[in-house]
Amino acid sequence: MTSVAPAPHQPWRHRALSPFQYSARALGLVWSTSPALTLGLALATVIAGVLPALAAWIGKQIVDSVVASMQLYQAQGDAPLAALLWLLATEAGVVALIAAAQRGLSVQQSLLRVLLGQKVNVMILEKAQQLSLVQFEDSEFYDKLTRARREASIRPLSLVTKLFSLMQNGLSLISFAILLIHFSPWALLILVVGALPVFFAEAKFSGDAFRLFRRRSPEARMQGYLEAVLAREDHIKEVKLFDLAPRLLQRYRDIFTQLYAEDRALTIRRDTWGFLLGLLGTLAFYAAYVWIVVDTVHGRISLGEMTMYLLLFRQGQTAVSSSLTAISGMYEDNLYLSNLYEYLEQPVAAEQGDLRQGKTPGDGIRFEQVGFHYPGASRAALEGINLHLQPSESLALVGENGSGKTTLIKLLTRLYTPSEGRILLDGSDLQEWNTDALRQRIGVIFQDFIRYQFSAGENLGVGDVEAFDDPQRWQEAAERGRASDFIERLDQGYQTQLGRWFKGGQELSGGQWQKVALSRSYMRTQADILVLDEPTAAMDAGAEAEVFEQFRQHAKGKMTILISHRFSTVRSAEQIVVLEHGRIIEQGRHETLVAQGGRYAHLFQLQAQGYR
Repeated sequence: MTSVAPAPHQPWRHRALSPFQYSARALGLVWSTSPALTLGLALATVIAGVLPALAAWIGKQIVDSVVASMQLYQAQGDAPLAALLWLLATEAGVVALIAAAQRGLSVQQSLLRVLLGQKVNVMILEKAQQLSLVQFEDSEFYDKLTRARREASIRPLSLVTKLFSLMQNGLSLISFAILLIHFSPWALLILVVGALPVFFAEAKFSGDAFRLFRRRSPEARMQGYLEAVLAREDHIKEVKLFDLAPRLLQRYRDIFTQLYAEDRALTIRRDTWGFLLGLLGTLAFYAAYVWIVVDTVHGRISLGEMTMYLLLFRQGQTAVSSSLTAISGMYEDNLYLSNLYEYLEQPVAAEQGDLRQGKTPGDGIRFEQVGFHYPGASRAALEGINLHLQPSESLALVGENGSGKTTLIKLLTRLYTPSEGRILLDGSDLQEWNTDALRQRIGVIFQDFIRYQFSAGENLGVGDVEAFDDPQRWQEAAERGRASDFIERLDQGYQTQLGRWFKGGQELSGGQWQKVALSRSYMRTQADILVLDEPTAAMDAGAEAEVFEQFRQHAKGKMTILISHRFSTVRSAEQIVVLEHGRIIEQGRHETLVAQGGRYAHLFQLQAQGYR
């Protein structure tokens, strides 16, 4: 069994990569998305690549036939047009096929873009479910995730599209070269050399744009966060009451101004150099133009050949430029795809545990010298924790905010892995347990529970996915959590949409949401470990009393862990543990701790004074 320890905190480094190392993977990704569309794209590419040269050759035949027919008409007063009309019809058919191929490319690319975007987004979300909570709490990892989500869903298809474009232009150039070489091999050299300066400039600026994109991920995330604060219903009330909008909008504008200045500088440099170097290509074309015209005037080539060579040179120059641009674009897409694959290749701890029952059933929960360090933190969040909670016992955790109470619960639920020591359940290390089997034994409500924008019943059902759509289980859990009364008074009862994000949604009060979350913890009927992290913070005194009376009834025979700042709910626990700076400083029953006159007694007296 391999221990799943938190990964050491390291800055994410951009790995050195070969210019096109992700091209094959992108092609494989597109193929796996839709083999039929990929084959169709390839076929349309071949047609669009080969036929332009054929169209140019037929155009040459038409011009020469027209000239020959004119001469014959002038000599004989008549000229047959059947062959000329056949050439015209053939050219029309070829042009129609080229148009069909171009339309086919466009349609298939559009369909693949939708399918591939969905596939990559699902890959990103699936990967997210395999990663540890510690990774999600790392800001640099979040930058990585942001970069992957912003660009990666479009880059694979973009890369493959450019690859097919390169194939298309390559086929066109081969067919153009076969015809142009009859004019002069030097024409081919002029064709290529004229486009190279623009290619090198594009490659250079593509790299600059990518490095700029990577460097400013934090600023882009801050912009997204400011948008959420200024526009979401769960933030807007404080924004209005505290008059935060002008300050936050100014911060939003300042970030935009900074990013825009960088974008503008890069765009101006890129397009200025592109224009200047593009003039070289124009100069090369007109040099070839003069050469072809002079040869035509001197009778070395026919008028039809002149028309064909000029068309071939112009289209060939476009094909060379497009090919080099495609290569430059593929390099850029590879750079951006490195973000996707860097994210998808994040290490995932192998699931080693397979136990569904401990070696010592009935032994309960043991913490043995447990410690935990958050990555990059200068001190331990928990240190030297020793606890033993037996079946049917209750444990209360007391301490100031930041003392490590919630961290301890996250270790118990295997959201975190101890940096030191071990946690045992029924005599077996938690790391040896099957994750699903372990979590089925735990019913938990965190103080920062989620308010799902689902129906009321589904908000309960998330507590046990096996009963996600079970109305009877919803009702039973709601009754235990004292949520059934107000849920049944909603417009559509358990089918009522909660929250304001979607049409017809109804918002609940803070106390009602807390009852929903509490009821959610009762969905796991097989759970014998109940964890409540500040479960009644938003409830009035009457509702709190009802909730804890029900909780005491439901908790009989189970292990319970309660985190609360209200000593009226803490004092009845068999064990009370006082945490401070991640260490246990006091432990015992309420009466014992009060008699000791320590930290617990001091906190208890402070709270009691408020009720006198």
